[in-house]
Amino acid sequence: MYLLALDLWLIIEKAALILCIIGLSFFIAMYTTLAERKVAAWMQDRRGPSRAGPWGIFQPLADGGKLFFKEEIIPLASSKFLFILGPAMAMTTALLTSAVIPWGGNLHLFGRDISLQIADINIGILYIFGVVSLGVYGIMIGGWASNNKFSLLAAIRGASQMISYELAMGLALIAVLMLTGTLQMSGIVGNQMTGNNLWHIFLQPLGFIIFFVCALAECNRTPFDLPEAENELNFGYHQEYSSMKLGFYLFAEYINMFISSAVMATLFFGGYDILPFVDETKWGLSENLLTILGFCALMAKTFFFLFVFIWIRWTIPRFRYDQLMGLGWKKLIPLALANMIITAAVILWLKK
Repeated sequence: MYLLALDLWLIIEKAALILCIIGLSFFIAMYTTLAERKVAAWMQDRRGPSRAGPWGIFQPLADGGKLFFKEEIIPLASSKFLFILGPAMAMTTALLTSAVIPWGGNLHLFGRDISLQIADINIGILYIFGVVSLGVYGIMIGGWASNNKFSLLAAIRGASQMISYELAMGLALIAVLMLTGTLQMSGIVGNQMTGNNLWHIFLQPLGFIIFFVCALAECNRTPFDLPEAENELNFGYHQEYSSMKLGFYLFAEYINMFISSAVMATLFFGGYDILPFVDETKWGLSENLLTILGFCALMAKTFFFLFVFIWIRWTIPRFRYDQLMGLGWKKLIPLALANMIITAAVILWLKK
């Protein structure tokens, strides 16, 4: 009976954590749309959204309400089941990635140690890559099921782009795995918090740059937003969508941005480690307070990367498709291979 009670509490803890992270992802994705418009307005010397509430803070709610109450249209010539499956798959894969990210240390509440990580599996990085790869199907299915030539062309672009840049991203990560010796996300964060609290950005600057460029391509963000090139493809792979199905695709993009930013902060910037080269355990603070400060530090790093995503969108023009493929296959993959070989050589030399 005692074991059953323990299991029940564990289920309640994990269910509450899942709900909190899903709610946080939706909230941040919602307000990233407002941040994008505000930053664009600031860079173009405009005011931006300012009508819905003070400083336009209710604009995302107005946009979401508008999408929710729009008419639901499914083209007659489309494959109805796949037409609905596409956006559902895009949204699901975007949310699933957050399961292995350590959002903080342990909270000590009600006599229990509560981990701020849904699943601390020993193949965390592989899980992220597997789920991200499934996201390609959401775009491809939606584009094909629409029975629209522009949507299909955009979906093919998106799929080939994501598959191409996943290779360079994986090779850039192998160098990080050589440093840590584990695929476990908590282990990668722990490696950056031991010894001199040396974050991986100081050891792998080239690996981080490659990973960041690939993250832009994976999220279909400028300058890699070829699947949504409105001057060539009207509206992109979600051209035939309306109402909440369109909302799912748009939300999935912003959730992917948020999760990509959190993954970059975890892999290269210490995750929930507050400062580099500093052992926070010597500050004399309680474990719970350190955990809360660590979560705030991770969110600050994530918001910084979200700002950089938005900043790049309004700064750099879109690539041509041949330039995009050339960068992925001829530049990033050789660079990532060279980075991996140099890292392996340095590690072997230091172990002698």
